[in-house]
Amino acid sequence: MRFEQLEQFVALGNLRHFRQAAEQTNISTSALTRSIQTLEDEIGCELVKRSTRSVKLTEQGELFLNYCKSTLSELDITRNTIKQSLFGRDQQRVVVGYTAQASSIVPTSCGQFLADFPNVKVEMQLLSEHDLLRKLQLGEIDISVYLESATSLVSDIHLPDQLILFVAKQHPLATQDSIRRSELAQYPMYGCFSQSKQVQNMLNEAVEGLNKSTNVKIGNISQVIDGLKSSQSFAIASIEHSKVIAQDPDLLLLKTNKDASHEQIVVQTSHQLGSGSHVSNLLSLIEQTAQKNAVATAVNS
Repeated sequence: MRFEQLEQFVALGNLRHFRQAAEQTNISTSALTRSIQTLEDEIGCELVKRSTRSVKLTEQGELFLNYCKSTLSELDITRNTIKQSLFGRDQQRVVVGYTAQASSIVPTSCGQFLADFPNVKVEMQLLSEHDLLRKLQLGEIDISVYLESATSLVSDIHLPDQLILFVAKQHPLATQDSIRRSELAQYPMYGCFSQSKQVQNMLNEAVEGLNKSTNVKIGNISQVIDGLKSSQSFAIASIEHSKVIAQDPDLLLLKTNKDASHEQIVVQTSHQLGSGSHVSNLLSLIEQTAQKNAVATAVNS
């Protein structure tokens, strides 16, 4: 069993098509067929169900696919580790990967770092969270930085800043720190008119997004408030009504993602941190910049 065969099986498992998998792995379709048959002979069971229209993996094939992916991932990590042990890591170069949400923190931190260490090369890579993790595991970046919203971890309701959700204080959802979309499904909904056409369009889209467009009750702010106090409904309105709601002792705003009180910047490194190292110095600057921006920091090594 060769690593090339594992790569070929992964391509077939991902594409579920012999010709396409063969093209991806730069071999002929007949060669790929023989390779899969050889794997089946070595393992002692059928891995692939073949038909004229599709390719389907057997239960054993699905298990073997997971094994192949894990083995190839470990191989990449091991190759990179061996390279580092043979040739050493360039101590005058630091590679930082970060997401777009951390753009207000990483470039500033790197700029301050370069002012203190002008002879060190700093490379910044704008990446997705998925690519950050992969590149960190492979040793292709020294530091990964991304921003995480505290509320977004538990709430899946995203509203524009111009909109608010609120309920009566005796409502079952009033005691929760944050709410999920599914929790709103069982409760009736009120919608409050807005004088702004743009905001009213946002309200309509939000109502539709919450799957309430067929049974929402519409009214002015007074009618909506009266309706809430005599039922277990919840309401959506423009932020222009937030003062009226806040001053009413019987009403309470619901917390959604836009109401997150803070964000946490997550910083990860594969290095063993020691005082005086370039990575440690840059991590310290990232933490300081985050604190200036009022963002909590979690550092993992």
